[in-house]
Amino acid sequence: MNLIIRLLINAFAVFVLAHFLSGVAVDGYVGAIIVAVVLSILNLLVKPILVVLTLPVTLITLGLFLLVINALIILLADKLIDGFAVSSFWTALLFSILLSILQSILQAVFSDAKKS
Repeated sequence: MNLIIRLLINAFAVFVLAHFLSGVAVDGYVGAIIVAVVLSILNLLVKPILVVLTLPVTLITLGLFLLVINALIILLADKLIDGFAVSSFWTALLFSILLSILQSILQAVFSDAKKS
């Protein structure tokens, strides 16, 4: 149940950001759910491989290269999903930063509401 709630929160975050960022488009809330699922799978399977392969660069940049990896994951999701479009690398980078912030805020709000 917790996994489904987290996916719905992530889908909501994708949907909201797609409406506010001009370079990101998603086809409705069902499309946002698909994006959330695909991003979760890519983060589970592809991101660890990229992190290991780019470990020296990540260490030299003190972890900032992880933002580039997140942007690449979002661009890969753009190529895999028909109802999701990101216009450029910089838009993907901004989208990944804002998505992380919004997900953190929503997770905190819903975990506080769950405790009460």
